[in-house]
Amino acid sequence: MFGAGNARADLMFVGEAPGFHEDKQGLPFVGQAGKLLEKLLAQIGMQRSDVYIANVLKCRPPGNRNPLPDEIEACESHLFRQIELIQPAVVATLGNFATKLLSGRPLGITRVHGQEQETTIGGRSVLLYPLYHPAAALYTPAMLTVLSADFARLPALLGRSSEPVPPAEPALKLVAAQAAATEQLGLF
Repeated sequence: MFGAGNARADLMFVGEAPGFHEDKQGLPFVGQAGKLLEKLLAQIGMQRSDVYIANVLKCRPPGNRNPLPDEIEACESHLFRQIELIQPAVVATLGNFATKLLSGRPLGITRVHGQEQETTIGGRSVLLYPLYHPAAALYTPAMLTVLSADFARLPALLGRSSEPVPPAEPALKLVAAQAAATEQLGLF
């Protein structure tokens, strides 16, 4: 599964790998996590057709397990080429695997979500913006607050809003702490 969406998108999402529904339909983010992604986009005045969506892995891992390092290595050049072709201004990573690969840093999503960074991917400068995977909010409903707050910053990062939106409130750190415990269990 290569990816789907607007080939001229300013915003590109990168997830982990196709899941069951994605594998059946041949499109990224069409299951429950995809439905939540569409709702989050709607909250910021965007729709799926405005963005491009891809995954680190292009095939579903057996048993829907976490990607192995050699699988990531085998697919990463394809992802870098996608980013080069789409030429997004912002690449929003969804979850640990995409964030670690594209940031080149071993820090987990709990520590870096909502913290944009300039980086070079596919030979061009982009703004990398780590987000929790929408599935995290499906497993831990309190995560939806954090995810919504991080999503609310996207219009400003894309330059579509003249008012800068500050990073997520410190009060959301409790929810993030709960998520960190879930992350360590490998649930997202």
